Amino acid sequence: MTRPPGKILPLVAALLCGAVLAQAAKPSDHSITSAAPVVQVASAHGPLSPPITHKQDTSVGPRKPPHPSQRSITPTTAPDDWNLTAHGKVLYLTFDDGPQPEWTPKVLQVLRKHKAHATFFVLGIQVAQFPELVTLERAAGHHVGNHTWDHKTLTLLPDAKMRQEIASGVKSKCLRPPTGATNAKIEATAAALHQRQVLWDVDTEDWTKPGTAKIEHEILRGARPGAIILMHDGGGNRSETVAALDSALTKLTKLGYTYQSLPC
Repeated sequence: MTRPPGKILPLVAALLCGAVLAQAAKPSDHSITSAAPVVQVASAHGPLSPPITHKQDTSVGPRKPPHPSQRSITPTTAPDDWNLTAHGKVLYLTFDDGPQPEWTPKVLQVLRKHKAHATFFVLGIQVAQFPELVTLERAAGHHVGNHTWDHKTLTLLPDAKMRQEIASGVKSKCLRPPTGATNAKIEATAAALHQRQVLWDVDTEDWTKPGTAKIEHEILRGARPGAIILMHDGGGNRSETVAALDSALTKLTKLGYTYQSLPC
């Protein structure tokens, strides 16, 4: 597998250094910025396939925002952690399909600029290629969720393959099924693997590359206490997402919003 272009490495190194220093300076009992377990990726998969280059799975059609009750499925021992509307004007920014060597560091830069924490739903195949980027995410205080091994639509797979896709993804307390396609069997499989299914409230549809203004509009329009907002740091050129995120967070912070990671 090829490694990130040389021009990306200084940015990654600088971000990692800054994140580690910031982590060391913060109180150790802060629930959001505490160090997370080391990433674990299953290894028995044969040759790695190419990185994901698109988001939409045409077999299931465009994604639609789920009902808020679909956010989480499996039981939890700390239900108050998932009462996302109980923390005031807090938004939950989430990013799918990474890590990616060009756009993930740029998303991290914007988040650091606005003192925002987020949740990255990563693909196992991408983590295997760019593990240092997941280390960077965790070091900066962000949380990491499972987005399966290589973005197969789970509802279209035989049971054994569906379970393998979930189990082979990054180790996490949370699962986000690709394209949001799910059913009771997938929910039960996630629960058996001690993973809570997490969808979203606001789909910015940034994977369609609708323009920076449109993505920003969707973020601002959907902002409300406890909302989970879906964006992408992988799967293609994310320059529009990076620009829209920076502009939207500037405006939302002035409105009193803060940004936390999901309890994954």
